[in-house]
Amino acid sequence: MAHTHEFVALIDWKGAVNGPTTDYKSYSRDYDIAIGGRPVIKGSAAPVFLGTDDRYNPEDLLVASLSACHMLSYLALCARKNISVTAYHDEAWGKMEMLDGKLRFSEVILRPVVTITTTSNLDKARRLHHDAHETCFIANSVNFPVLNEAIVEYAD
Repeated sequence: MAHTHEFVALIDWKGAVNGPTTDYKSYSRDYDIAIGGRPVIKGSAAPVFLGTDDRYNPEDLLVASLSACHMLSYLALCARKNISVTAYHDEAWGKMEMLDGKLRFSEVILRPVVTITTTSNLDKARRLHHDAHETCFIANSVNFPVLNEAIVEYAD
């Protein structure tokens, strides 16, 4: 596998139809994200930053990206280590705060709940969360802690 990968996202702000950026409080924060012919993602700023709550915001997408990357890394490791996962659910949480004079993320906590078959090794399945964290591309790219409070259990 190649060690260099490139990704392209097209961001298109059409908020000027509601007026230009002449006043901080009045301009639209809504935008579209288009990536390679896939469905468009409707974005906005978080409501606290004068965006709308009916569109995805960058902060939500960052937390979701960390959660999804961990999940995909974990599932790949489980497949390679003979752990049969039947369900995976995560309620990821992130915190932004003022640090060193800048508003930024200070931590994200992933809380995956994973169900495996009774023929799978429970201890190994739990340990693989550490390995998944180590291989997650997105977690390796951020400058704040990404913690993991995983629960792995057998299917009923």
